[in-house]
Amino acid sequence: MTTSERRYHITTFGCQMNKADSERMAGILEDMGFEWSEDPNNADLILYNTCSIRDNAEQKVYSYLGRQAKRKHEKADLTLIVAGCVAQQEGETLLRRVPELDLVMGPQHANRLKELLESVFDGNQVVATEAVHIIEDITKPRRDSKVTAWVNVIYGCNERCTYCVVPNVRGIEQSRTPEAIRAEIEELGRLGYKEVTLLGQNIDAYGRDLPGTTPEGRHLHTLTDLLYYIHDVPGVERLRFATSHPRYFTERLIKACAELPKVCEHFHIPFQSGDNDVLKAMSRGYTQEKYRRIIDTIRRYMPDASISADAIVGFPGETEAQFENTLKLVEDIGFDLLNTAAYSPRPGTPAALWTNQLSEEVKSDRLQRLNHLVNTKAYERSQRYFGRIEEVLVEDQNLKDKTQVMGRTRGNRLTFFAGDITELKGQLVKVKITEVRAFSLTGEPIEVRQSVSV
Repeated sequence: MTTSERRYHITTFGCQMNKADSERMAGILEDMGFEWSEDPNNADLILYNTCSIRDNAEQKVYSYLGRQAKRKHEKADLTLIVAGCVAQQEGETLLRRVPELDLVMGPQHANRLKELLESVFDGNQVVATEAVHIIEDITKPRRDSKVTAWVNVIYGCNERCTYCVVPNVRGIEQSRTPEAIRAEIEELGRLGYKEVTLLGQNIDAYGRDLPGTTPEGRHLHTLTDLLYYIHDVPGVERLRFATSHPRYFTERLIKACAELPKVCEHFHIPFQSGDNDVLKAMSRGYTQEKYRRIIDTIRRYMPDASISADAIVGFPGETEAQFENTLKLVEDIGFDLLNTAAYSPRPGTPAALWTNQLSEEVKSDRLQRLNHLVNTKAYERSQRYFGRIEEVLVEDQNLKDKTQVMGRTRGNRLTFFAGDITELKGQLVKVKITEVRAFSLTGEPIEVRQSVSV
């Protein structure tokens, strides 16, 4: 069978970085002549792009794999690939557990998919998990959206948080050059994309590994400099970035976001815990006081900015009083959105070996209590939108109500309103908000803003 008759299916688990990697790998497969198949059971090549942040994500991958491994006994030319963080973490162990696998590849190898597959088609079983210098993105990703796009600016992470498997699986920080990033965004502008999200595991670290400093000793390349450098790309109307680390979040960056009209008033800055001793045990490198100062500074420059974050409950040794410090932080700040998780031990991380693990009951109880507070505060924060006119970038039809379209405000609030998706997709629409919920809004369209290409 030639590749031109072959179909592929990708299932993506986990974070935005994985989604961006999947889009690039889909682009490579389509360059090789593969066609996308919605149904994995009709595909000749199946790729699972995996995440190892939570334990159940790994189990899910094994159960998906089991089904396809059975299929391979009837369909010998089925190609099975595990990519991403579980692949990096498990390596050859995956082959021992699932001998039907053809290729196991870590996230750093996403751009090498073609050459790795060529080796597979020559009859080899391949494991690619060694550390590599990430080659520049040359393939056009097969992007899932026609309106918003991810652009990787930095790969890897040099932090060593005691609970986190990411540095082990995604490698050291490697920044792309500003020129390569701008060229990719210019191409997106030409293709009609209206919103770009710059991605990095620790995006504030952007540029530290690139050569050059100013006479004052400041790095020539920082995230702030990058925002100024790409801001005037024609066609792109909105810029976002994620994920930020409180240790490197500067007032200079906040000031740039306030000054640059295309940068959306939305910041995703994980705090993980509201207790200083827990933060120290996590090796986060900041205090809850510093975190509060960052939020205060953002609100001083942009009073209406949306703040989202990540938090972990039930970290080894966390006392009830320490957990209550997290509740207090959430109560005081009032997040627009908070991703919460109960701590789960990850292989190869220091905290997984500690003896002061908490019981599942305690973790589950704390998670419920935190989630209840998060929902209450998010609903309170939503009230400020009532009766206001918000600019919404239309992304898709509301699948639950086909008469409505959906999109996001600049503050990243999901918003629904009546409209025809064929006319409105990719348009910026002024919407009067008539209904508020904790995490989404409903409104009435007032006017469509005609975007002008510069």
